[in-house]
Amino acid sequence: MKLPVPSIAALALSAASLSAVAALKPADLFGEPVRAPSAERAIYTAVADRTITITGDTRWVNVNHYEVVRFAANGSEFTWYFDGMAQPRPFDLSEIAPAGFVGHSVTVYVSPSERDFP
Repeated sequence: MKLPVPSIAALALSAASLSAVAALKPADLFGEPVRAPSAERAIYTAVADRTITITGDTRWVNVNHYEVVRFAANGSEFTWYFDGMAQPRPFDLSEIAPAGFVGHSVTVYVSPSERDFP
């Protein structure tokens, strides 16, 4: 049986797209911990836009795309720069928080920012 060229091309593109999705890391989708690898990035990440305190009653938080947020809970804190995909699916804070940061599920919702709409 002889496969036509378009079928072979479609199979190759399909395999390439699957491997590209498999290579995504949580930071590609959700953003990255705040650190300043360059002088340009230091301008954006030097100061958190706001601090969100996570308590035992916190079930969800809303953040904006490109926002720098400091999360505080149980005497510890971490800061996250939400520069990943605009409007990723809602995700659990434990996917980006340090291990043991919070003992219950907290859903993070990322809203688009003004920068997402030129």
